[in-house]
Amino acid sequence: MGKDGVRIEKDSFGELEVPNDKYYGAQTVRSLINFPIGGESERMPEAIISAMGILKKAAAQVNKGFGLDSKIADTISKAADEVISGKLYEDHFPLSIWQTGSGTQTNMNVNEVISNRAIEMLGGKLGSKDPVHPNDHVNKCQSSNDTFPTAMHIAVALEIHNRLLCSLQMLHDALDKKSQEFQNIIKIGRTHTQDATPLTLGQEFSGYVTQIKYGIERVKDTLPRLYQLAIGGTAVGTGLNTYVGFAENCTQRISELTGLPFKSAPNKFEALASHDALVEVSGALNTVAVSLMKIANDIRFLGSGPRSGLGELKLPENEPGSSIMPGKVNPTQVEALTMVAAQVMGNHVAVTVGGSNGHFELNVFKPLIVSNVLRSIRLLADTTESFTTKCVTGILPNEDTIAKHVNDSLMLVTALNPHIGYDKAAEIAKHAYKTGITLKEAAVKLGYLTEQEYDQWVKPEKMLGPEYHPYFKPDNNETIFHTEKVISQQILAAKVLPPWSRPSCPQARSIIRGRPSTLRYSARTQFVRSSQPARPKRDLDAKMTTVPPSYFTR
Repeated sequence: MGKDGVRIEKDSFGELEVPNDKYYGAQTVRSLINFPIGGESERMPEAIISAMGILKKAAAQVNKGFGLDSKIADTISKAADEVISGKLYEDHFPLSIWQTGSGTQTNMNVNEVISNRAIEMLGGKLGSKDPVHPNDHVNKCQSSNDTFPTAMHIAVALEIHNRLLCSLQMLHDALDKKSQEFQNIIKIGRTHTQDATPLTLGQEFSGYVTQIKYGIERVKDTLPRLYQLAIGGTAVGTGLNTYVGFAENCTQRISELTGLPFKSAPNKFEALASHDALVEVSGALNTVAVSLMKIANDIRFLGSGPRSGLGELKLPENEPGSSIMPGKVNPTQVEALTMVAAQVMGNHVAVTVGGSNGHFELNVFKPLIVSNVLRSIRLLADTTESFTTKCVTGILPNEDTIAKHVNDSLMLVTALNPHIGYDKAAEIAKHAYKTGITLKEAAVKLGYLTEQEYDQWVKPEKMLGPEYHPYFKPDNNETIFHTEKVISQQILAAKVLPPWSRPSCPQARSIIRGRPSTLRYSARTQFVRSSQPARPKRDLDAKMTTVPPSYFTR
């Protein structure tokens, strides 16, 4: 018997006192003694404990089919439900992330809690291991080496689906809405933080939309490997002490419990010895963080001011910004987002180091890897939702400032390149900057063009995309390459002609003779229709092909 308020339990190292009001046992207490690291903030994440509960429930149900007493199996399943729900997390799962690298102590923590809770349900004595044993029954056909990595994958997959993807989609949709709202607002572009050519505010935001879209796709692309579970590999991947079909049946039951398409890992040795799937997930999260850092910084600087910054965006005012400067408001949602992005990048470094340290048949950085991936998911999910609702949805353009910046920009001179050449255009820009006059005044003063020519050629609204080349013509929203004209020019002007344009070629002879006949072209050149001006595409495997005359104009 123990002292008041405690009971005596034992493991293979001896007896230990366990609080009477706790479901955990001797191995959990021993871990608390050996790893007093980090305090409450460094506890094993609840998502892992819940995932372990799912696994233990599935294993009990499968083991029932392999001969485990139905009463014991059903009671284990009921106790596991309380673990899954989170009901027992605060009081009965105290262990630190910083323990054995295989997660063995957490696996035993779960085994002990489920065992003692099941014993209590059956009217037995806590700590007796009778009639439900933590190892022989709750951990039947399992090892910490395959249960913990299985829980890692379950937990991360659930968090991605339940938290991250919906938050990223919310941000994507909000940015897309702003992109549509801003599509007709012309602003000055900036490269190297210096003035560049114009674009619309909508085009600028469309870049952000696509970054988030690709981020979502990258995260989703990691899921097929994440859905592969290690359960059934036991100690080193061989499946010792399991039964044929245990791994597959257990995985199937986990899929039914979670609604996610988990599969038994095809190679259990890889599943135990490495965690490349989680490193891949972390890499996708890192890329999302990189995208968010860029987007947030752009919005931060575009909203700087309100009177001495760029001031092109008006950001929502959420709270006072200073304890000493009255009336000051700061871009706090941006600041929170960029700090989270930095933290996620740091988490990825830790995951990378942990993933690279799989020695022989077991990676022993498992708690570090999964805790950092889960932390990154939670931080990204929470901060993107906050950033969306408290910043993005309330962004407004400062159209007067935007217009002034466009009109004052020297880089509108780029529109003159096709008309007067780069060197003269550069001279105009330099002269305007040094003398403090407008581009138009500088162009006229230098005598390179008239006011009318400047007004005709320098129009910001005409600088927002490519224009049709004379050799391309619009046709049903497509462009057609004027092949005959090009070939004719090459024949007349070139001293050395490409083989396909020599007079011996059918199309060349046809052009020389002035006949708009059906064109035949060799395997060396294939002309394609596309939504953008297309150059000849080489296709060495193509045969001689007849092209209808309607594809070309003379």
